[in-house]
Amino acid sequence: MSEQETLGLAEEFAHYRRTVLAEVEVPGPAAVRRTARGRGRRRLATTTATVLALFGGATLGYAAMSGGPDREPGPVDPTPTISASSAPSGSASPAPSPSVTSGSPTATPPSGKISRAQLLDASVTLPAWRAGPGCPTSGIRLSGDDREGVNWLLAFDQGDVDGDGAVEAVGLVQCVLGSGGPMQVVAFDRDQQGRIVTLGRVVATSIDKPQWLFALDVVDDGTVRVQVGDIAPGGGWPGEWSQRQWRGYRFKGGSFAQVSGPTSFGPNPHDVNLVVTASNLVLADAPDGSRTGTITVRIRNGGHGPAAYVDLRIGLPAAVRPDGDGWAACRNDPEKTGQPVSCDLNKLGAGKEVRLTLGFRVAAGATVGTGKADVDARPMNASFDFVEEVYDPDNTVVITYR
Repeated sequence: MSEQETLGLAEEFAHYRRTVLAEVEVPGPAAVRRTARGRGRRRLATTTATVLALFGGATLGYAAMSGGPDREPGPVDPTPTISASSAPSGSASPAPSPSVTSGSPTATPPSGKISRAQLLDASVTLPAWRAGPGCPTSGIRLSGDDREGVNWLLAFDQGDVDGDGAVEAVGLVQCVLGSGGPMQVVAFDRDQQGRIVTLGRVVATSIDKPQWLFALDVVDDGTVRVQVGDIAPGGGWPGEWSQRQWRGYRFKGGSFAQVSGPTSFGPNPHDVNLVVTASNLVLADAPDGSRTGTITVRIRNGGHGPAAYVDLRIGLPAAVRPDGDGWAACRNDPEKTGQPVSCDLNKLGAGKEVRLTLGFRVAAGATVGTGKADVDARPMNASFDFVEEVYDPDNTVVITYR
């Protein structure tokens, strides 16, 4: 081959490098350079063979015997975005690939997984507290303790509560006001930039019921289970008196709604406050030689719940026995009771009262002096067990008999 032909072939290769290779678009950042280089060698060899075939005969034979070194693509600078490769030619409808931001390995929703420490360290915005004195909600940090006026993170759990495949955080928060304060369960997520954001309120306490939230638990199907209580502890009301229920909530249509568990509370047996008043007993001589008299007893339920039963006891001397029709309201037979005389009454609703005029008789010949006696009323539950009250000194009144 003449020198002129050799120069012509070199010029063709130079043209190829300027035009064909300039059109090659590298499909990825520096992380895929090694793969791109290996594929580039194979593609270059195939393309070169095609180009050389255009020269025909002797030129092809000369190129085949030349055996020059393969040229690798030049270095690739990473770019902010990666353009997905198009489908091979001949594909009727190439599947679109989502745009991927540099540093994000996939286009799936970011993991909302948040540790308790991360939640305490973040600035968050809570759903508004109910009307009245409350804690700040905008751009605040949750507290790990119960200092006055803070939003205290009492309980914490994690789970996929919104069904997007990522894990969210759920916290039980209390606005600490004195020995109590309103409470709410709030779900937190991460936005596309990884910032902690509020997903929504699951449930909150109210001035009615529930007045307290005891615990939370996120189960595998994304249901947020919350243990709610009817009456808030404090003011003499111990937590064990509160009725507790587990209620389940799911994220639907952008908010949480209850999907399982009870929706209301029955009467709390401890939510009663019996107040007793009674008159003194004055005995007078009867025609048959006995002595008789009456006392008026008033029992009022000043609580918010009913007393299933009321046990009335009057601590008079054994010689003073029940007498007359005033005892007809008793479920038992007071005459058969010992000392003190006992009368079991039926249900006494909240805000209701019962008035009894009870007669007594001292048999002829029996001696009864002057003294004092307790008149005491206690609430009972449906099993006839005594129920404790928050304030019980007003359950007893002292009367004088003579």
